[in-house]
Amino acid sequence: QVHLVESGGGSVQAGGSLRLSCTASGGIFTSYVMGWFRQAPGQEREFVAAISWSSGSIEYGDSVKGRFTISRENAKNLVELQMDNLKSEDTAIYYCAAYHHRGLTRVAGNPRLQNADEYDYWGQGTQVTVSS
Repeated sequence: QVHLVESGGGSVQAGGSLRLSCTASGGIFTSYVMGWFRQAPGQEREFVAAISWSSGSIEYGDSVKGRFTISRENAKNLVELQMDNLKSEDTAIYYCAAYHHRGLTRVAGNPRLQNADEYDYWGQGTQVTVSS
């Protein structure tokens, strides 16, 4: 059982930045692809970014490319999401998720890893609010 805890959410004006963190416990961190998803009220959960266990392969959702950066520090069981040039449409609850990769090394171009249903563990979420 992997336990994920997000932090770093908050309120910011459009054009500003936030950095989300997610700390994992209870499992072997390098066994997992780590992902970020978000969900706005009345909408489905949306893929934001994913990173392979080695950080060698990364994928971003189209709406955040060029603005968000995902990274991980395996020694700290930590995955982060740097969000720059935030827009009002980025307002949502952001969730950290873990996918047991079973040897998968490539994240980029893998549509399964953009599907929330594929992930094994989830954090409780952290609210991000961007005002225009």
